[in-house]
Amino acid sequence: MINRRQALQWSMGAMTLAGLSTASAAPAAETSDLPPAIRQLRSQTHRRQSITPAERQQRLARATELLQENGLDALVICEGTTLKYFTGVSWWGSERLLALVIPKVGKPFVVCPAFEEGRAREQLIHGADLKEMDVRPWQEDDNPYDTLAAGLKDRHLTQGKIGLEENVRFVFADGFAKALPHVQWVSATPVTAGCRMHKSPAEIALMRLASDVTIQAYAATIASIKPGMTQHEVTELSRLAHAQLGFEGAADLVLVGEYAAFPHGSVEPTRIREGSIVLFDGGCTVDGYHSDISRTFVIGTPSSKMRDVFEVVKSAQHAALKAAGPGVPCGEVDRAARAVITAAGFGPDYATFTHRVGHGIGMDGHEWPYLVRGNPFLLTPGITTSNEPGIYLKGEFGIRIEDEMLITANGAELLTGQSPSLERPI
Repeated sequence: MINRRQALQWSMGAMTLAGLSTASAAPAAETSDLPPAIRQLRSQTHRRQSITPAERQQRLARATELLQENGLDALVICEGTTLKYFTGVSWWGSERLLALVIPKVGKPFVVCPAFEEGRAREQLIHGADLKEMDVRPWQEDDNPYDTLAAGLKDRHLTQGKIGLEENVRFVFADGFAKALPHVQWVSATPVTAGCRMHKSPAEIALMRLASDVTIQAYAATIASIKPGMTQHEVTELSRLAHAQLGFEGAADLVLVGEYAAFPHGSVEPTRIREGSIVLFDGGCTVDGYHSDISRTFVIGTPSSKMRDVFEVVKSAQHAALKAAGPGVPCGEVDRAARAVITAAGFGPDYATFTHRVGHGIGMDGHEWPYLVRGNPFLLTPGITTSNEPGIYLKGEFGIRIEDEMLITANGAELLTGQSPSLERPI
């Protein structure tokens, strides 16, 4: 799945460091010409503890509980992170249907292309120890929707409500509806998000590691920046720093000077100069779990206005952190951060703080729930979101501070330490 940063980065063009393009094909730890701060980084892969098959089986059981609580008879999932969440299966999405069906009563089953059955079974066993999974193959000249309908009929599900995972493509949803016209097809978000929003200790540990890796990579990248570098060269340095730590990731967005006032960057090639404000936004994945961190800093000495704006943003992030906790509406967290920014003279509403304060994060960079004004959804322990207030002054500069935030039994905590200052962002 393409995330927003990949799309933006690709739209800017594939640009790499001329001096490192050949070396980057090799493992970063074997590249002799890396900047010293990046070269001294050491792999953190030994800290990774993968999600177990037993935990994935618990997720399947929880899904059946939520199906019953929400009045749904079954759940249908196609390729994507939700499929991997429940089964460990990573599947490239094509025009060929692969679907996981979780019924309210009875055993789940999988519909897949016949020539892919062996690969599907291998991943089901490896990811969730599902040796006895009912796999229903379909040949190239079969109708796969009839195969799925037959599996539901065997479980006495020819009518009622069946939920579709929100990323199921229309072509598949349309096929399901034609094969089972008496079924009411509805959103399964209360089930899928109901499971995925609440992170287990194992998931939180992976997210902590991802955040720590990105912070280390950012620190080494910042120490390696030289005036005259372009934003694309700095992104490549950050990618190499993540690789040196053993994981795939980067500061996909490196926003410089006045272009930092565009929250997701500009297509204009820019070079870093003395006095430039620089905004990093990116992260990495550890066993499929994301970090998403923004740091803003200055090459050289910041102006007094830059310092003042940074302190306002920092205070807004702290206000959001203090406001968050069990039983708090998502919209209240946004309100707390926005109130600080407005009180400092940078309001009202979305005048300079142009986006919501946060989004859920886990196996997707953006997932449920969303910390946006008016959202009444109540936070509960185990939910992880971003906490990312910003102030964007068109024609001047922008500042954003972003960290992952975990809702705990007593409030909330950041998975990383808060950024101290423009001169010392980490």
